[in-house]
Amino acid sequence: MSENKNGRGAASGKGYYIALILCAIAIGITGYVYYRNANQTQEASLLETSPQEVPAIAEDGSDVAVLAPQPQEVPTVPTTQAPDKSTQPTEKRRLKTTSPVSGQEIAGYSMEALSYNQTTRDWRVHNGVDIAAEEGTPVCAAADGVVEAAYEDDLMGCTVVIRHDGGYVTEYSSLAKELSVKSGEAVHMGQVIGCVGGTALVETTLGSHVHFGVTFQDAPMDPAEFLALGS
Repeated sequence: MSENKNGRGAASGKGYYIALILCAIAIGITGYVYYRNANQTQEASLLETSPQEVPAIAEDGSDVAVLAPQPQEVPTVPTTQAPDKSTQPTEKRRLKTTSPVSGQEIAGYSMEALSYNQTTRDWRVHNGVDIAAEEGTPVCAAADGVVEAAYEDDLMGCTVVIRHDGGYVTEYSSLAKELSVKSGEAVHMGQVIGCVGGTALVETTLGSHVHFGVTFQDAPMDPAEFLALGS
């Protein structure tokens, strides 16, 4: 009889612990489901709320409030455009002109096609005309102007550069070493500025001659077109 009571007591004790474990599991499951549902409800409520205001940096560095989903308009700042050189007047003014020296043209102006240089033995553009004449022949200014430079160039030899009205510049190279003018001096058409020489190292095979070049508004110009201005 005593053994039966002890057996029933042990069995009821085991049942109590099993029930306790089951209750704990049920409580854990219930808490997990509640926590998951609460998070889903919170996320849904966040998606349904109106956009929040977030700070943005204004141009002056201060903080201003704007709606996050709305694109910010960037104010256009007026800019001052540089004048278009293509719209500036490029009409060539007429001048009284004359050829710088009397002689035979032995190399022509060629800026659109390459020409062969006998001295350097290569093909290159030629930004002027070469006029052959006896060494020592006077070379004159092709038009009235002011001497911008009078110097000895490493490649083109003794050179005189004259600036004229209307944006024209004439250049006389391969002159003899004794020049007749200096920088800053005003000259008139036909005034002697130097003599024919053979000082251009890149044109030594041409013998004594003058290399005569012209630019208009800093762009190369055919010397024949420049001389035609005076006709």
